[in-house]
Formats: sequence, structure tokens, C-alpha cells
Amino acid sequence: MLSKSFLASSFYHDPEVHHWDCNFYAKQFWHPLLALSQLKQGESIGCTLLSQRIIITWPIGDRPRAFLNRCPHRGVAFRADSVSAKSCRRFVCPYHGWTYDLHGNLLAAARESEFDDNFDRKRWSLYELPCRIDGPLIWASLSDCALRLDEQLYLIHDLTGNEWNTPLQMIHHSRRHISCNWKIAHDNTLDDYHVAIAHPKTLHCEQGPVRNYVYRFSRYCNLLQTPFLGGGHFFTFGLPPWSHVLVWPDSRIALIEFLPDQPDCCVMQLRLFARQDSIDSTSASKWLTHLLCFLEEDRMLVESAQHGYDSEFTPGPPHRLEQRILHWQELYRQLFDSSEVTSALRSQEAISEFNN
Repeated sequence: MLSKSFLASSFYHDPEVHHWDCNFYAKQFWHPLLALSQLKQGESIGCTLLSQRIIITWPIGDRPRAFLNRCPHRGVAFRADSVSAKSCRRFVCPYHGWTYDLHGNLLAAARESEFDDNFDRKRWSLYELPCRIDGPLIWASLSDCALRLDEQLYLIHDLTGNEWNTPLQMIHHSRRHISCNWKIAHDNTLDDYHVAIAHPKTLHCEQGPVRNYVYRFSRYCNLLQTPFLGGGHFFTFGLPPWSHVLVWPDSRIALIEFLPDQPDCCVMQLRLFARQDSIDSTSASKWLTHLLCFLEEDRMLVESAQHGYDSEFTPGPPHRLEQRILHWQELYRQLFDSSEVTSALRSQEAISEFNN
């Protein structure tokens, strides 16, 4: 049974909770690192997730692989982050010249014979992260304890197989800092109670009247399904840890993430996907403008809410149209309560608020 109260306000500004979010909660799930269209076989690209530098490779004839972007010798990155992949056959550490293949195997170390006896290349492979292709994205997890990716994406697989698995190109990628805790922004994007009021000329036009809202829930994912004016359905999925996937019947997909940065700041990452033969530059620009308009409306609201969520604030009662927030928060509660560090993160007063 879902809780009938929202998370306590302390969970939206406490530095120790923020540390737990980044170092425990995030490791329970998979993360969409980059678009499949960004990487080809024989290429590699660097990126950063939650301050963790990662390098993704695609060895010819194999699958994509993800590694920590640091040389096992002294921790130096092999290459900087980039928006575009580079063709390569091996990595060479710019510090001491240790050389690796795209599978993460050490091929050679400079002046190798001068190390202590029994230097074994096999002991110094790159640290590999679980990595998968799913839909238009390459996903990775930061630990081996993450749930299965198909569990995390269950509703997407079940309801949008054709759209999700259609070959798509990424046509837009942007990042923007927002002055609020990531949970404020994530809650807001799951909040169907505010759409008709706050977005009457933008998102509300896409989703239509509240009477047509249909909800679906899996263990980890939730969905708002609404009729689409041109036929079919418009899907708005909420995924842990902090992602939202919007799917249109013509296979357009928007991925919105709210990545933790500081206790009172997050990074909104927006990526848009479409079939290359189905959208021209004018239509793509119009689509982007429409999305950025309602996201800007939301930015003003969530930054205001962050100011309101001080230590003395107690959230009001949940509305029926806020059940997707409660669904996600229940998962968050369960993970937080099962964590070994829970007692160190919360005072007795916060525990009381959390369980009310």
C-alpha cells in the first residue's frame, strides 16, 4: 500500500541525504549514458555521471562496453569528455603510457621490465561497468547490485515496443542547472495535478482533459497514458532513479533527467530522438521550442518550491492526480529504510516525520 504522505522536507535539503542519493540510491539503477546513434563500432567516447568519469567503447564485432575513465596505475583519465565519439583501436594513458585495447585489457606498460618481479598485465585491466543497449540508448550501472534493466524499463517494453525499438537519431541534447534539489524536480514531473493549471497552453495541450488520464504501475516504473489528437496514445513514463520518458505515437521520444549536483541544485538533461526520415529541421525546432516552454514554466515552480521546503515545512495532503509521486516515493522510502546508513542520516525527529 502506498504511503498517504509525501517525503519529509528534510529529504530535500539535507547534505547527508544528498550524499546517500549519489552514492547509494544511484547505484541501484541503470543510467542512460548516451544515445546509440552517438557511437559506432571501433569508436569510444568519454562522459561523466555523478562526478564519475566513464569511457564507453564499442569493439568491432562486439557490444558496447563501459569502463571507469582512469588508468589503474595513477588514476589519470585516458581522454576528456566529448559530445562526439572518436575512432580508435586502443587507449594510451597520457601520464605514463599504459596502453589498453577497447575490451579494457592492458596491452603494454612503458618500461615494463623495470617494475617489481611478477608484473602481470591481467591484474591491471580497466574497471568495467555493466553496459547494455536498450531502445535508442546505451545504458550502464555504477555497480553490480543494480536491478535488471528490463525490470526498470518494464512498462516501456510492454507498451511501446515498436516506438522504443525503432532506429532513432538524437536530434537535440542540452543540460541546464536548476536551483532545486533533484527530488523537487522529479516530483514535479510526476505531478499530474498541476498540468492543467501551470501548463494550459503547453503540456496540457498534449495530455488533454484529466478525465482521459489512464495510469499504469509496475514495481519500478509508472505511466500516465493519454489519447493523442492525431491518433494513438501519448505516454509519459516516470523511471528511477530520476528519469522521464515521453513517447509520441510517431516514435518521437524525449528523455528528461534531473541529475543531482548539490543539495539545492540539480542538472536537467534533455535529449530528443526521432526517425531521421520523419522530421525536418522546422518541425524539430518547433518541437524543441514547445518542450522548452513548459520546462521553463516548471523551472520557476520547482525553484520556488525549493525555497518553501525549509526545515519547518510539512507538505500538505496528496491529491489523486499525484499518485505517481507517491509510487516513486514509496520505492525511495523502502531503499532508504533498508540502507545500513539510515540511522546515521536521520535524527529521531526526521524519522518521525518520515514515517507519519
